[in-house]
Amino acid sequence: MTSLNALPIPTQTSAVAQPNRWLSLDVLRGLTIAFMIMVNNNGDPNRAYWALQHTDWNGCTPTDIVFPTFLFLVGISTVLSVKARLAKGATKKSILLHTFRRAVSLFLLGLLVNNFPLFHLDTLRVYSVLQRISICYFIVSLLYLASPSWKNKALIALAALVSYWVLIRFVPVPGCGVPTHQVPLLDRNGNLAAWLDRQIFSASHLYDETSDPEGLLSTLPAVATTLFGMLAGIWLCTNKSITQKVTGIALAGLSGLLLGGIWNFEFPINKKLWTSSYVLYASGWSLLLLALTIWAMDMRGAYKPDATRRRLYLPLLVFGTNAIAAYLFSELLPGVLSPIHPQPTVNLLWWFYFKLLGVIGYPPVASLLFSICFLGVCWLAMYMLYRRRIFLKI
Repeated sequence: MTSLNALPIPTQTSAVAQPNRWLSLDVLRGLTIAFMIMVNNNGDPNRAYWALQHTDWNGCTPTDIVFPTFLFLVGISTVLSVKARLAKGATKKSILLHTFRRAVSLFLLGLLVNNFPLFHLDTLRVYSVLQRISICYFIVSLLYLASPSWKNKALIALAALVSYWVLIRFVPVPGCGVPTHQVPLLDRNGNLAAWLDRQIFSASHLYDETSDPEGLLSTLPAVATTLFGMLAGIWLCTNKSITQKVTGIALAGLSGLLLGGIWNFEFPINKKLWTSSYVLYASGWSLLLLALTIWAMDMRGAYKPDATRRRLYLPLLVFGTNAIAAYLFSELLPGVLSPIHPQPTVNLLWWFYFKLLGVIGYPPVASLLFSICFLGVCWLAMYMLYRRRIFLKI
């Protein structure tokens, strides 16, 4: 994963000086990873609070905003990373090779996470979170290396969203028919994205057996999500004042929410299919979160010493500065703990959840406490790396 460290921005005359480092990006990334860990490890996901569950199909919960926000930050970090390397004299060829190695490494780590610890080839899942990040990161990096202009990125993102809508809405699904005519729009198994995944992989290799939330076709709008982050990164690197930047980002966020909400009536917001309306809606929230964190840390907190701000936001910086390591640790840890059985038919994680449930008596609270405890274990592991200045660089 590319680092989210920003380039030094030239100071200009304004009410608030430009920061030498966008601390807000590290903090927002840390918040995203922390929430992702809690969502993926909450005891009994079917009995967790609404906010800590994915929407069953159409609609959106806070949990559904987590992954697109991470992709959005990948887009920002790509701009900042490439600009930094070019400023240091790196050639585009060397950056391209570096990007390719990173993308391949992320993809392979995704395969490790998917299949740890058993590695059964007959059920090996190729699609997943890190694989999607890998592909989106590589594509947008190529686009930025080809041209740093924001205009072509905006046009490509728009084309991706419209193309995906056309494909899902109008192209007949073999064996099912035309959406909205022979088959309902966004039918769980009768949509083009699910059909395509079934042509590539058998049921044992797909997350839902008949489809996959990180499938091939939905990568197209996911690239648009990453490009919106890239557009935000390009905006942050302009000579606008920090106040203008925050205002522009906030207005763009509100526009995303409005446009996504309007498109929802024709093309429902759906995280598992990564619909175009979902891209706009989720990007709107990502932009608003970015504006809020920049305002709180790089504007409102600009007059505080950097060391003071770091101590204040240390819990999130521990995750934000070592995001890939935190994610890998949180995904591999259950595979290590699950074979441990305090009782013959109950593994260690379920045993701990049932203990909490026995004390609390209310499943949503027990699930939340389980998430917090799991997050605490991950945080302690990452804090030890943070103290030793050890950061996983892919």
